[in-house]
Amino acid sequence: MTKQVSPYLNRDLSWIEFNRRVLQEAQDTDNPLLERAKFLAIVSSNLDEFMSVRVAGIQDQMRAGLTKMDFTGYTPAGLWKRLIKRTTSMVYEQYRTYRDVFRSLSKHGINIKSIDELGPMGMKEMSDYFHEIVFPVLTPMAVDQSRPFPLVHSKELYLAVLLRREGATEEEDPFFAIVQVPSILSRLVPLSGRSNSKKLEFVLLEDLIQKFIHTLFNGYVPFSVNPFRLTRNADLTLDEEGAEDLLEEIEKELRRRRWGIPVRLEVCKGIHPYALQTLMDELEIRDNLFQIEGPLDLSFLMKFVHQLPGHDNLRYEKVEPIYPREFEGEEDMFDVIKQRDVLLYHPYESFEPVNDFVTEAAYDPDVLAIKMTMYRVSGQSVLVQALAKAAESGKQVTVVVELKARFDEERNIAWARQLEKAGCHVVYGLVGLKTHAKILLVVRREKGMLRRYVHVGTGNYNDSTATLYTDTGLFTSHPVVGADASALFNEVTGYSTPHDWRAFAVAPTDLKGKLIRLIDRERDNALAGRPARIVAKMNSLSNQEMIDKLYEASQAGVKIDLIVRGVCCLKPGIAGRSDNIRVLSIVDRYLEHSRIMYFLNDGGDEEVYLSSADWMTRNLLKRIELMCPVFDAGLRTVLINMLNMNLEDNVKARVLKPNGLYEHVSSASGKPFRSQFEAKSIELWKGNYA
Repeated sequence: MTKQVSPYLNRDLSWIEFNRRVLQEAQDTDNPLLERAKFLAIVSSNLDEFMSVRVAGIQDQMRAGLTKMDFTGYTPAGLWKRLIKRTTSMVYEQYRTYRDVFRSLSKHGINIKSIDELGPMGMKEMSDYFHEIVFPVLTPMAVDQSRPFPLVHSKELYLAVLLRREGATEEEDPFFAIVQVPSILSRLVPLSGRSNSKKLEFVLLEDLIQKFIHTLFNGYVPFSVNPFRLTRNADLTLDEEGAEDLLEEIEKELRRRRWGIPVRLEVCKGIHPYALQTLMDELEIRDNLFQIEGPLDLSFLMKFVHQLPGHDNLRYEKVEPIYPREFEGEEDMFDVIKQRDVLLYHPYESFEPVNDFVTEAAYDPDVLAIKMTMYRVSGQSVLVQALAKAAESGKQVTVVVELKARFDEERNIAWARQLEKAGCHVVYGLVGLKTHAKILLVVRREKGMLRRYVHVGTGNYNDSTATLYTDTGLFTSHPVVGADASALFNEVTGYSTPHDWRAFAVAPTDLKGKLIRLIDRERDNALAGRPARIVAKMNSLSNQEMIDKLYEASQAGVKIDLIVRGVCCLKPGIAGRSDNIRVLSIVDRYLEHSRIMYFLNDGGDEEVYLSSADWMTRNLLKRIELMCPVFDAGLRTVLINMLNMNLEDNVKARVLKPNGLYEHVSSASGKPFRSQFEAKSIELWKGNYA
């Protein structure tokens, strides 16, 4: 019996293909060498999160005995086998690329040396560094009858050491110990070199420790030293309804995360069989073993590239975000926003206006209240300082802090406590829902009346990622948007029945329904012979009902362009089902992060929306998300220009095929167009509007 082919692509297999596109950027010889090294680091960081969350979840399903197929046709066990096979292949390619990149870097005088390659002066320098800096930090942990196997922290680097007593024969069973490679020290130790040399040479910290590890074990001889790294299940399991204090409950869960079930074991190729067997037995891991030919965890390359002095010729040309000209020379941002809506496009335009807006509001005596959501903020957040200042000056400041922002939980707990100490009202959102909406509301008294000023965005209020991600943000004083903003905060912070939204669409109550109505309208227009078109840009598309609605629209004749950076479960180009749908993915210098939706609406009144939500089940049904219309016709044109630039990309854009694989877009004109590089020219997308 022939197996029926699913009309959907699997989410996790689609994610693997996304990370493969990231790896292709590391392999692209047209990219500068140090940027290629950064892409290698991103591949590693991506895989870490994928293993600790998605693969861990699949293993949980297998342990629970689940055998039911998902809507894409995979059982947990069948999917797990395919994921491990593809990730193993990807890691092999990643390390082959790593060797290629560093062979090329060596031609520019940048080398990672084996410690055994050093001459007498270099060895003396490394010996001094080890004994003065490294040795005092190290803690050898023996494993025997009186000392059980120690806790191995997730995603930390360790050395498994096999030892014999001095004078013992090889026939005796070895002693086993582990040593953690201290993450507080730089992974790459620089060699000072000659004063007139332009070479930059480094030694891996684990290589240095391995060379002098005998100093940790007096009376014993280390005969095998083996780097290893464990990844644990990092998903939090919260009983929000039963928690008396959500902040304390999350802190407890973060502590429990240290003991998460092992998911993946990484070891260096050629590890001693006794060491490998000991690790597998003690860590209770039988599968998902990666034997790697090279340094474990290439994410250290990100910090290495950032801290490497000089060599700007091996990096992308520096782009300085411009301060938006709408606010240039204006002392009062409120006056500007009162007169017109303002759209920002990061990182080409600076994030500073957002910081300046909150800071101005904090010091403005006419501002009565500031309310905002906080999902991920930077380590030195200007916004947090401004909010604290506003609260200290007597303004009503409300901050909805999402404590469950994955891997940022501890930082957000610290921010929450700092804001509460300053007098802000800190709210942790609604039970069972993450607050992922990006919105900032300022209430100001003007001539005896109140006016609301709103900022909505597609990205987090984070000035660091605003230089690395493409995101859009809208400032407006539109009264309908302001009224909806107030209602949204009331729903999140107090008891309130769902609002009758006039501008916003909000998940989990009606965002999905609004999107379906918009898609159905385009479908009905096409069936009636009227113009119909959809362009939607997002990070991920995996919700089955949304995909089915797009299939319906395609079958009715609606031309649909989807710009989906990462996961996409929709199969484009299937005759009679999705032959009017094209899916592009752009992976380039910046992380494409904007969520922008365009609907032709019979050509008479085009509609464009900014959103915090991807079209995934978790975003549409399990989070507080926001989609906001852009009322200003000129700004709608600006956003359409941005989308069209993405659609014209023929350098970094890849088109999704029905089999789930991606191919580079071919250039029909022969003229290369790289949307992220072209966007540096503000005139291309903003024109003379500002």
